[in-house]
Amino acid sequence: MTNDMEQDTNTFSLPEWAKNAVIYEVNIRQYTPEGTINAFSDHLPRLKEMGVDILWIMPVFPISTTRKKGELGSYYAVSDFTEINPAFGTKEDFINLIDKIHAYDMKIIMDWVPNHTGWDHTWISEHPDFYKKDSSGNITDPIDDQGNSFGWEDVAALDYSNPKMRDAIIADLVHWVKDHNVDGYRMDIAFGPPHDFWTQFADTITKVKKDIFLLAEAEDPWLLNENTFHAMYGWSFHHLMNHIAKREKKAYDIQIWRDSTLSQVVKGNYMHFTSNHDENSWNGTEFERMGDLHKTFAILVHTFDGIPLIYSGQEEPLMKRLEFFQKDDIGFSKYEYADFYLKLNKLKHENEALWNMPYGGELIRIGDAEDIYAFKREKNGNKVVVMLNFTNQPRFVTLLEDVNGVQDIYTRNLLDFKKGERVRLEPGAPIVATNNYK
Repeated sequence: MTNDMEQDTNTFSLPEWAKNAVIYEVNIRQYTPEGTINAFSDHLPRLKEMGVDILWIMPVFPISTTRKKGELGSYYAVSDFTEINPAFGTKEDFINLIDKIHAYDMKIIMDWVPNHTGWDHTWISEHPDFYKKDSSGNITDPIDDQGNSFGWEDVAALDYSNPKMRDAIIADLVHWVKDHNVDGYRMDIAFGPPHDFWTQFADTITKVKKDIFLLAEAEDPWLLNENTFHAMYGWSFHHLMNHIAKREKKAYDIQIWRDSTLSQVVKGNYMHFTSNHDENSWNGTEFERMGDLHKTFAILVHTFDGIPLIYSGQEEPLMKRLEFFQKDDIGFSKYEYADFYLKLNKLKHENEALWNMPYGGELIRIGDAEDIYAFKREKNGNKVVVMLNFTNQPRFVTLLEDVNGVQDIYTRNLLDFKKGERVRLEPGAPIVATNNYK
């Protein structure tokens, strides 16, 4: 990713307010026993205290009942993009939530579903031409390039060859930004709509709100390089972390990933995560996938080049898979990992080296080892050194340069190592050191 700090007012770039931002994904339905917008709003003070900057709110729109899955249906089977699911509260409740989030000096991005709608959406009857059809002329659920269903029978696929449909989607998106001051969007299945739609959307929405933040659920360098999104999913990196945790890959594969995959991105940011709503519900908790290394990978996510994500309940921590189509409850009570995330968020906020691109420092590998990844980031006199052991045994890393003048945020020890020195790292004892931690 580029480290060029030019901020031409006419260029598409990460908003200044997001330069050191941490994203937190909010699952309203499962967040509290009530599962309402108002019940969630009571958590805003502690989330602010924990260092959260951007609240990504999973879809809060009414859910279609026709062909719904499970007891309550999927958040992503939307029947109206301009209203609020009555099970969550009222539109006024949500507007009040936006205002409260802003009062805490945080930002809110809405989770949008551009690829399809639920079967109850008014467009089904009023604008059937907005949807894709099968060979018999019937509206179809989303299918892949080979004509096979994705298995999302509860939704109907939108047809992006229809310019009127595109205009209708964009009008609804503009509504929440222009009329209710939301700060951006997370776009579900952003790999579904064609590239030229994202150009049309970005050109339109940035005229409404220049400092909007746009996140794509996709991993396509074009989406970042061609000025349509500020960040996209780090799926391939997430999968790599899972493979390392299972001993199917090694720490040195992180550098291989950077040299190959990351090199395709010339601007913008990956969003990195150890969990999110899909991973938790369908693939398992971070404890299932990463075991005793879950905190080590969380440290990597927060210090690596990219924007870190925390999912609802990871600060508890959430030890179970949340149900997706019926009511479940995170069961907040202890917040045992809140201080763990607070420390990482504080470091990211205060140390310019860890800021999001183009504001942060380039990542440079400083150690040679199979099972340890050691790197540094520097920017304007700010420096962070990270060494992580991805095994359950002591391991050594041979340093490629001197490491000094930085203090470990966990042990408070000052580091003073020489180039060529072999540094021993115990399992579960990461080194995260900086020259300005307060």
